[in-house]
Amino acid sequence: MPEIRNYTMNFGPQHPAAHGVLRLVLEMDGETIVRADPHIGLLHRATEKLAETKPFNQSIGYMDRLDYVSMMCNEHGYVLAIEKLLGIEAPKRAQYIRVMFDEITRILNHLLWLGSHGLDVGAMTIFLYAFREREKLMDCYEAVSGARLHATYYRPGGVYRDLPDRMPQYEASPWRDDKTLEQLNDSRQGSMLDYIEHFTQEFPERVNEYETLLSDNRIWKQRTVGVGVVSPERAKQMGFTGPMLRGSGIEWDLRKKQPYEVYDKLDFDIPVGINGDCYSRYLVRIEEMRQSNRIIKQCVDWLRANPGPVMLGNHKVTPPSRGEMKHDMEALIHHFKLFTEGYCVPEGEAYAAIEHPKGEFGVYLISDGANKPYRLKIRAPGFAHLSGFDEMVKGHMLADAVAIIGTQDIVFGEIDR
Repeated sequence: MPEIRNYTMNFGPQHPAAHGVLRLVLEMDGETIVRADPHIGLLHRATEKLAETKPFNQSIGYMDRLDYVSMMCNEHGYVLAIEKLLGIEAPKRAQYIRVMFDEITRILNHLLWLGSHGLDVGAMTIFLYAFREREKLMDCYEAVSGARLHATYYRPGGVYRDLPDRMPQYEASPWRDDKTLEQLNDSRQGSMLDYIEHFTQEFPERVNEYETLLSDNRIWKQRTVGVGVVSPERAKQMGFTGPMLRGSGIEWDLRKKQPYEVYDKLDFDIPVGINGDCYSRYLVRIEEMRQSNRIIKQCVDWLRANPGPVMLGNHKVTPPSRGEMKHDMEALIHHFKLFTEGYCVPEGEAYAAIEHPKGEFGVYLISDGANKPYRLKIRAPGFAHLSGFDEMVKGHMLADAVAIIGTQDIVFGEIDR
């Protein structure tokens, strides 16, 4: 008799569906996966240790690089933890701006997830559709911070600056005729709030287009229905959060259950799945985009009606304006001190968690009274999801492993921080 034995297979890290540098060691019985062992460590950048060597303010930019698809949300968790230790609160207008950008970031994250997940399981068109809207929102990042990805826009005590009164315009080029140029600039004639409002008006129709492409598509359903099922009890035991938990039917969302900033003043619903499979999680994320759109609309209306400061006036923590520095010696000293040695945070510890697009993103800070953290620990949602991968993929085919990696919405920057 021939000897029949399982064989071990390497999946990634250089694999189009490995989302960064995921390496899986798979034990295969023919085409069926018997065991999956995710290896992390190929991207380790020591973010937490680096943050312990720098003044608090200088690590905000590092947060962007954790989950590099949900940049401002990472900053938000870190900034909230610092504010907790300092015992300060951002002005109301800054809080609304933060919430608005958190939701813009959620849409950005889900659009990239939808495009890449579709691509992983063989749907090419959705990638092009999703990136069309993503491009428009990236322009908001760029207009407000000067950077398309790593914004460093949130600061302890508020946000870097108020929303611009004008959006950048597309310029004439040999590859664009006048009519195309006019169409591209049509929504950019007013302020940034006008531009975002214009986006929120057309976005629901765009989400309908994504659903037309995928929701009843039989190939999409064959690849996602009944794949990677996680029961509600097991999802809780494994520490799942965000769409991975809500897809299993558990209505847990920090924006409702432990509200931060101004979420308790806004009207929105928590989408919840039924079956706990890849398809349920897909539907949850699609509905989340619609709910984020609702929240952004409410923020735009409030910000229009309520001008005001976006940064605390306490110059021990927040920098003075350029105008003040040119006229006031004390302001110049504050500025110099802030950007050379930063500020000292009172002794103590704080944990701040936000509802990140991928789940609960928490930052645990310990301060010993110095100008840099004594200890920083990041609770990355993707880490818990990846640790449940072996269980989710057992008994499935090799091709289903790709669908399950996609449904977990893995970004390695935060997992292997």
